[in-house]
Amino acid sequence: MEVVEIFIRIGLAIIIGGFIGYEREIKNRPAGFSTHILVCVGATVVGLIQVQMIHDTIILINSNPNLANALKADIGRVVAQVVTGVGFLGAGTIMVDKGAIKGLTTATTLWVVACIGIAVGLGYYEISIVAAIMVIFIMHVLKRLEIIAKNRKFKSRIEVSYEGDNPNFIEDSVEYFRKNKLQIRDIKYLEKSTEKIKVCVFIMYTGKIRNLKQVVSNFANRESVISVSEKQFNLED
Repeated sequence: MEVVEIFIRIGLAIIIGGFIGYEREIKNRPAGFSTHILVCVGATVVGLIQVQMIHDTIILINSNPNLANALKADIGRVVAQVVTGVGFLGAGTIMVDKGAIKGLTTATTLWVVACIGIAVGLGYYEISIVAAIMVIFIMHVLKRLEIIAKNRKFKSRIEVSYEGDNPNFIEDSVEYFRKNKLQIRDIKYLEKSTEKIKVCVFIMYTGKIRNLKQVVSNFANRESVISVSEKQFNLED
């Protein structure tokens, strides 16, 4: 393979990985600009190695036909290992924090960037460029439609005081809100908490559900709950 072609493919990988990684960087995600570039370039290098292996195998067989049945270049095996390996890398960006799962989108973009990098390395320019454009479109346009579709126009801040001798209160509360189609985004303990009475705040997406007051009222009547106060506001606040 010509050196110029190698530079072109790795350069394209840097551009594509940079575009996708920049979106993650400006949102302050665990894997950002540099990480996405390195993943894309690494996958591209693997693709280049695979192409070179096939090229060398063909030359060797042409020069010695007796080796045709002994030499093989499995293009799918190396690619599969890259996809699997990046899956483990992406898992490192996923965090579970007090019932909320964060980092799934970043893990997915790492995996997609690796797949695009493989396409670049194998010389499938049209596939890689179109895929990169679609990824940017999904993350900037369809993501907004997803928010609208899920009715995430509002979020609520629910402050709860409860008896401190209930160790399962948070887990039970998260399960209760989820069953009522409320998505927990954050849980914080306030400084006014004591050993006997703990005070925490649930930040959650409520959408446009009509029975929010009833859900909060039923929650206030649950065991161990002392008091509940709720405030709803726009996501832009």
